[in-house]
Amino acid sequence: MISIIVPVYNVGNYISKTIENVTAQTYTDWELLLVDDCSKDKSCEIIEEEIRRFEKSGYAKDKIRLLKQKENAGAANARNRGIDESRGRYIAFLDADDVWHPEKLEKELNFMQEKDAGFVFTAYEFGDADARPTGRIVHVPETLTFKEALSRTVIFTSTVLFDKEKIPLDLLHMPVIASEDTACWWRILKSGITAYGLEEALVIYRRPASSLSSNKYEAIKRIWGLYREIAGLNVLQSAWYFTGWAFRATARRL
Repeated sequence: MISIIVPVYNVGNYISKTIENVTAQTYTDWELLLVDDCSKDKSCEIIEEEIRRFEKSGYAKDKIRLLKQKENAGAANARNRGIDESRGRYIAFLDADDVWHPEKLEKELNFMQEKDAGFVFTAYEFGDADARPTGRIVHVPETLTFKEALSRTVIFTSTVLFDKEKIPLDLLHMPVIASEDTACWWRILKSGITAYGLEEALVIYRRPASSLSSNKYEAIKRIWGLYREIAGLNVLQSAWYFTGWAFRATARRL
């Protein structure tokens, strides 16, 4: 079974579509864990109504679960709560505003089994504010090692799939720092595990126009912090890998 973990925080505008996106998957042996991080909108009420609707239509009780955090603690803690309460062998992350193609889970799990891998990810496509594909696709390499990952943040959170029998839970738990997802991938790769890329865009990354050029300085600070704190690089090494990261990050958005 695949445990799908969705952090929820003020996503009332998206969450019904997110749930429908999962229920539309061609692979059906899944559970959906929606972890609410103390939303201030009607996200929880919408989720509870969606759960009732799907259970009335024949879905098993607890196939879709709402987990409520006691205090707002961020996406990393929400995902970690989902991991701790997951019952499946496999873990997939989905952000509420992203979109999966219906065959995403089926194709990705087949790919994982074909490669006998514990960590796989897919290509993805940029979408506009309504998740309409823009035609701009982020391609992925066949494999990715720790050193290769340092200069290319090509792994997108909503594209990953993990096998809990091959990756220890302590590595799957995200550190509570900025860019926690990239930090998690790096820790896994640093342990000697290789990630395998499926070169097929099975995810749409919803990216409103207003966010295209925002927070570049913050992104630079985050990636520099990862080099120093997670990768354990010195200043010169960090500068070397940062140059490669900046070049690829710019190219990816052109």
